[in-house]
Amino acid sequence: MLTSTDLIHIPYTRDLTEGGIAYALRSLPYTYNRMGGSPYDRLRRIVAGVAVELAFRRYLSGQNISFDVQGATPFTDPDRYDVSLGGHRCDIKSYLITYRDQISEMRHNPNVMLKAPALVPSDQHSGESLNSHDIYLFAFLAGLIAASQADLKAVIKNDQPFYLIHTMPDAWRQPQTWNPLGALALKSESDAAQVIEINGQDKAREFLTRRLELPARTRVVIQDEFHSVSSIHIQNMPDARIGINFPIHKKTYLIQPMDWGNIWVYGMDIWLAGYIEREEFSRRASFIQSGTRVFQYNHTKTKNLAVPISDLRPLAALLERVKEWNNNPKRGSQ
Repeated sequence: MLTSTDLIHIPYTRDLTEGGIAYALRSLPYTYNRMGGSPYDRLRRIVAGVAVELAFRRYLSGQNISFDVQGATPFTDPDRYDVSLGGHRCDIKSYLITYRDQISEMRHNPNVMLKAPALVPSDQHSGESLNSHDIYLFAFLAGLIAASQADLKAVIKNDQPFYLIHTMPDAWRQPQTWNPLGALALKSESDAAQVIEINGQDKAREFLTRRLELPARTRVVIQDEFHSVSSIHIQNMPDARIGINFPIHKKTYLIQPMDWGNIWVYGMDIWLAGYIEREEFSRRASFIQSGTRVFQYNHTKTKNLAVPISDLRPLAALLERVKEWNNNPKRGSQ
């Protein structure tokens, strides 16, 4: 039985968001939008999830706990495990909490998190390659987002960080034929110069990015051999359209000033809750239908399996077991 004293609090640092964004941009061509909503909602969830994973790795290192990430999630397989502890694969399920009142309650009364369900999407649980002794670990990230134009303007006014991108349609992000797109031409209708980055993939499907300055109302041609373009990042809030001409499509794609999303996550606190082995989770979990109101979401977007957070096992006990596994590898790999 988990208690509030078993929750492990980790302060949030800016580099966790930066690491999450770097991963999100590279994973964009492969991500599956299980939760629905806008692509920017999905990207913020990815940023938050990776931030928690990075914080967990940092915590393990600080506790001198050995772990492995060689088999961790590749961009092409977003539902595999994150880290391996003593030969046991560990899948971190984290929840981004963005409501100020809820965050305040979590900070002043951590017991509220114990009343939440430990959710795993049912299709993900049934399709995962985890074995019975692998581990689900659950965590909460308290942080704000600036998704609306009003919130974004307030962020900029207060000199806070932001990261604006435009996600490209499937035809550019995941083309059916893998051919060079040709020399891309860009032009901004703004009276001020803009610094932008184009993100996509090359012939070998490796991540390819190109940063350039786009002078006011001037056409710029780049020769990089992009085979796909997944997103465009702009450093400042645009006040005019930006056009991208793709020779292979024989058309110009226009991005309106309102067509950008801020994927920066303003993290505040992380709580590592508890863990449960997959076999035990399968035995004890009950279904939560999509559309259900739970602590983490006003309405769940998918069908989930869940056990109460309070029924998880303390993480400290897991880490002691990991030390034993590391000292006795044969025992740990069973």
